[in-house]
Amino acid sequence: MSSDLQDLKEKSSREASARESRVSDEKSERLHDDISDLDSRDGDEALQLVGTRRTAEFTEEYNAKLRAKLDRVIPPLCAAVYFTQFLDKTSLNYASIMGLPITGNKYNFVSMAFYLGFLVWEFPTVYISQKLRLAKYLGCNIVAWGIILMLHAVTSNFGAFFTLRFLLGMFESCVAPSLILIISMFYKKNEQGSLSRISWFYVMNGLTQIFGGFVAYGISFENGKHLAPFRIIFLLLGGLAIVVGVCVLIWLPDSPVHANFLTKEERIAVLERVRNDQGGTANRTFKKEQVYEALLDIRTWLVVLTTLMTSIPNGGLSNFSNIIIKGFGYTSKQTLILSTPGGLVAAGTVLLCAWYSDRKNERMLPIIFALIPTIVGSAMLIGLNHSGKKGALLFAVYLIGTFGSALSSVYAYNASNTSGHTKKLTINAMTLATFSIGNIIGTEIFQPKDAPAYIPGKIAIMVLLTVQLFISLLLRQINVRLNRKRKAALQLEKERNGWTDDDVQRERERHAFADLTDRKNIFFVYTS
Repeated sequence: MSSDLQDLKEKSSREASARESRVSDEKSERLHDDISDLDSRDGDEALQLVGTRRTAEFTEEYNAKLRAKLDRVIPPLCAAVYFTQFLDKTSLNYASIMGLPITGNKYNFVSMAFYLGFLVWEFPTVYISQKLRLAKYLGCNIVAWGIILMLHAVTSNFGAFFTLRFLLGMFESCVAPSLILIISMFYKKNEQGSLSRISWFYVMNGLTQIFGGFVAYGISFENGKHLAPFRIIFLLLGGLAIVVGVCVLIWLPDSPVHANFLTKEERIAVLERVRNDQGGTANRTFKKEQVYEALLDIRTWLVVLTTLMTSIPNGGLSNFSNIIIKGFGYTSKQTLILSTPGGLVAAGTVLLCAWYSDRKNERMLPIIFALIPTIVGSAMLIGLNHSGKKGALLFAVYLIGTFGSALSSVYAYNASNTSGHTKKLTINAMTLATFSIGNIIGTEIFQPKDAPAYIPGKIAIMVLLTVQLFISLLLRQINVRLNRKRKAALQLEKERNGWTDDDVQRERERHAFADLTDRKNIFFVYTS
């Protein structure tokens, strides 16, 4: 009896083991089928190196050394590009008080021309870049705009100047989307906004304000006997752009797959580092369904609205800040020097917000921190308009410069919160197109009839950025809510499929480079 009972137990145990084995085999087969299904689709080019499964593990020490190696090449080159772009874009601001013969409403139109070109070419340039090697396309554009800027020195004619500024905007329109994509391909989410990556784009804006101010100050002593000072500015800055463009063509990688300064093992390690972020890398196939998803995503339109609210002040101040300071009663030479501390304030704000952004894994709160001083500065400029207190007015101008950090946070937000290569390109293009529209509007909020106080323009800045505070809070709340829903859905999927933690990790790894959008990828986590 005891023997029969023992035999029955053993038989039952064998049958249970067989059932478990069948379930395991079925689950493995199901996962295998899913993987095959993903492989049949057009995934990222990263699949050439690492496939759908993690094939190698790298230590923290190895990754730290690799990140340091990346930091010596990618962020410095990206920063140089942004440094050059912002200098070239604001060259008109320096020229405006250095003898530029185009004044009044014509100056407003010439200021607008850059952003018109930017707007017209933003969507085409983004999709052209998808079909080509990204860094090579960027480098060619930089060289081209350097030539265009040097041609600014050849003419004083309004029509020719308008055309050149329009072309300059076209060639510069590829910069931000290209650099955002490159950074997001090489760095993890919590590294993208940090002190040495995307934030350095906008740190360059502050540094160019300092550099450009001192360079323009030195050139202003030229008596113009041989060449007018404003022409020298265009020749010098255009030549610098050409040099930077050549450096980008030689050294900036298009993607981790094409990073020639890395060994094959290091390229694999770069891809494995970003795999869990689910953001993907490069994909040359245009996918209409990802465009539709971007257009139907409420967050896309809130980002567009955010960009508009911050770009209108940018369009006004990047072209009129020196004119405003000069209106306090300073000479042109004094104005060029007095504009430089604003660059320090802007750069410091970017670094501070970037540090907080990565430390707390936040994107929207740093925008709020950057906007509050600008709102206060605008209010001071309005309230102290007839006070004659030059020092207080200058301090207010410096405070206004903090809002620039908001735009860098928007770029970091896009990089951290979007996956699917075509969707990324679409949202970046919409962001930059809105940036153009905002700047076009911004060039018109400072009208000649309102000089020298420009009170309507200052009121517009204060109101727009106050509205932006609430948009930022709304975007943050939406991402927090989406993460809660995503976590619950993943748990449900885990229970339904009987996945173990190892199964979940395996699924997460194979989804990473499948070029899925953030909406379709259940493993994607949003950064608030």
